[in-house]
Amino acid sequence: MSFEVRFGIEAGITYEAVVAQLNKRWGEKFVLKFEGKVKRCIKILTSNPYLYPVFYEELQLRKCIIHKNCSILYKIDEQIVLVVAFWDNRQDPIN
Repeated sequence: MSFEVRFGIEAGITYEAVVAQLNKRWGEKFVLKFEGKVKRCIKILTSNPYLYPVFYEELQLRKCIIHKNCSILYKIDEQIVLVVAFWDNRQDPIN
């Protein structure tokens, strides 16, 4: 069974912010490594989105850790995985 992955508006905004920050701090080579990790995580989400734990029970958000400093927050709705945001793990927790 294969799931379709879709990106919400906030996901696009937060992804661009993370990439811009990485590029500024560590350069294009690091950004390419990060993008590769994101692609691997997305591939996993298409085949097994229930692999990652529920992070925020009320909204049924799940958290896929890309790197110790960044995660993907997503929801599952039938056959669709909706990526809600890219989360900097050093931020304050979601309330």
